[in-house]
Amino acid sequence: MKQTLYLAWRYLAFHRFKTLILLTSITLILYLPVGLRVLVNQSSEQLTQRAEATPLVVGSKGSPLELVLNTLYFRSDFPEPMRYAEAQKVQSSGLAPTVPMYVRYHAQGYPIVGTSFEYFDYRSLRLQSGRFFTLLGECVLGARVAEALGAQVGDSVTSSPENLFDLAGEYPLNMGIVGILAHSDSPDDDAIFVDVKTTWVIEGLGHGHQDLTQREAASAVLSREENRVVANASIVQYNKITPENVDEFHFHGDISDYPVTAVVVLPPDQKSSALLQGRYQSAEERAQISRPSEVMGELLETILTVESFVLAGAVIVGLATLASAALVFMLSLRLRRREMETLFKIGGSRASVGALMASEMVVVLVAGIVLAAGLTFLTSQFGAVLVRALIRM
Repeated sequence: MKQTLYLAWRYLAFHRFKTLILLTSITLILYLPVGLRVLVNQSSEQLTQRAEATPLVVGSKGSPLELVLNTLYFRSDFPEPMRYAEAQKVQSSGLAPTVPMYVRYHAQGYPIVGTSFEYFDYRSLRLQSGRFFTLLGECVLGARVAEALGAQVGDSVTSSPENLFDLAGEYPLNMGIVGILAHSDSPDDDAIFVDVKTTWVIEGLGHGHQDLTQREAASAVLSREENRVVANASIVQYNKITPENVDEFHFHGDISDYPVTAVVVLPPDQKSSALLQGRYQSAEERAQISRPSEVMGELLETILTVESFVLAGAVIVGLATLASAALVFMLSLRLRRREMETLFKIGGSRASVGALMASEMVVVLVAGIVLAAGLTFLTSQFGAVLVRALIRM
């Protein structure tokens, strides 16, 4: 038996190109369906884990999927904003605490998440260094953002305007970094967190400038009428909030009319959750309430449906490839007829020659199974990292 296996090995090693093609084909045939299933299971777990930890999300009426993806993963298109009064309404109901979210702007390609301090407790986020934001204009970086930018506590990052030509609208703001979060293996690692009021400053709803009552600003004043001061364009506006000028920043109008993209609602029990959901069933209601677990469940059902078609296609291609491999072996046997006649002439029996040919096929199949098993193991170990990388793209 050893001699038979040795001869089979030497033949496969000599015809290494043909062996490599067969081995690759068999490995992929066995790995693709199993590996795809492992990746789908891990991606499902990644998506549902964060959704299940978020009981309810309130946002403007529209696509629930877009709302949930923007609120939980900070990666979808900017949904239609709603008034901050919605957060105040839910909070004043006494049924559940709320966490406002305003996810619209970016800094160096990373989303700026306007929220409140309660977000960090709700997501169980911990600091690696520094502290959480306490003042307007301060920010906390996710772990991967800090690594990518090479940023440390004490540095700063500037928001990126959505429209470079809208000089009177968005307000590029230089934000001081006061903290860096520890790794959480979640989308929070790829975000920049600020107080929701800081995002309103970026939007231009709040601003800071020279004190017009001071002598230094006299040249910028056009007129004074009782408590109303009109200034010209030469007035100095601040693009960085510091302890020295923070008192100069102010907001105009009613804050309850200011925008947020969503409100995360954290009901303490099922009764509170049911009562809150009932309040948003009216057709006149401008906002909607969504259960992220249900929204992501519907998305995963679609993914699994697509996966079934992909697996069916992979099985059909696999059968075709196996048939091609069998044809290659059969043609190889016909081409090796003179070789087999030589083996018979030197005393080889039909059984031993048949065992030699069968050993070649068995070696290729076993090697393909081992390689496919190895790839499946690597996928199960590192597939979660790949899934998170795909989600971040």
